[in-house]
Amino acid sequence: MSQQDNLAANTRLGEAVSSGDFAAFDQVFAPGVIDHDPAPDQGPGPQGFKAFFTMLRSAFPDLRVSVDRLVQNETDVAMAYTIHGTHKGDFAGIAPTGKAITARGVQVARFENGRIVERWGSSDELGILKQLGARVAPS
Repeated sequence: MSQQDNLAANTRLGEAVSSGDFAAFDQVFAPGVIDHDPAPDQGPGPQGFKAFFTMLRSAFPDLRVSVDRLVQNETDVAMAYTIHGTHKGDFAGIAPTGKAITARGVQVARFENGRIVERWGSSDELGILKQLGARVAPS
């Protein structure tokens, strides 16, 4: 597959997360996709991503993703992104606050045949918790 195919799959992923239509995940993620940095309680494979983003969109129903920077080569797509949303459902044990959140993150995805087979990434989870008013102890 080409860089264009990989970029198109990456774009479908962002659109699916922003819209809540996770059926596209079956075309974006390979069945045996490996997430090197899964979210807490995230299961394996495409189903794990669907479950995680279902929970995230339940907590932040207006969740949207904007791409800040994107770089790619023949097999990988790396992006810096920002998520925005309003806390209207339980998140990490925190009852809805109605607060708006913004958090940055980075993801690197390796593609084979136009699907993500490996993913590395990090989001500012601590920043989200602080924006929701969680008391975070220093480490």
